[in-house]
Amino acid sequence: MSSKGWFNLEAVGGTMPETQFFEGDSAFHALGLTRMQRLYGFAASYLAGLVLSVLGTVMFIVGGTASFAVLYGLGTVVSLIGTGFLIGFKKQTKLMFKPVRIVASVVFLAMVVMIFISAFVLNNSTLCIIFVVLEYLAFLWYTLSYIPYARTAVLRVFKLA
Repeated sequence: MSSKGWFNLEAVGGTMPETQFFEGDSAFHALGLTRMQRLYGFAASYLAGLVLSVLGTVMFIVGGTASFAVLYGLGTVVSLIGTGFLIGFKKQTKLMFKPVRIVASVVFLAMVVMIFISAFVLNNSTLCIIFVVLEYLAFLWYTLSYIPYARTAVLRVFKLA
């Protein structure tokens, strides 16, 4: 049975809002990767980023603020880079800076930088944690912008809209 929609990457008729997979758009198209291989690449990048972030969290618990900053910051960046497997880095950058998500993107990227500054320049664990929480929230808001009406639903749950 052939399914259509978001999760059927091989379907010609299935589309995803703003992120339709185009054969020539992926940065990895030149390598001859199929859509399914690119999906595996994305999943591997996302999981590698998750593992780095969890390892960073463990390092924070045992008192290694600098190690935490490096591992957690790298983990989130590796997870974000995984989207290059799906839609390409150029298209991802364009999508990140569309008006609907520019604030979330800038806050996310600024918080990654601030995590490193708070760990290495200021040597302040409390600020490091605050920036991690803000980074996570910015990334969540950014991600919700790709799901129709998700931001509105979240705002309604918290009675902000």
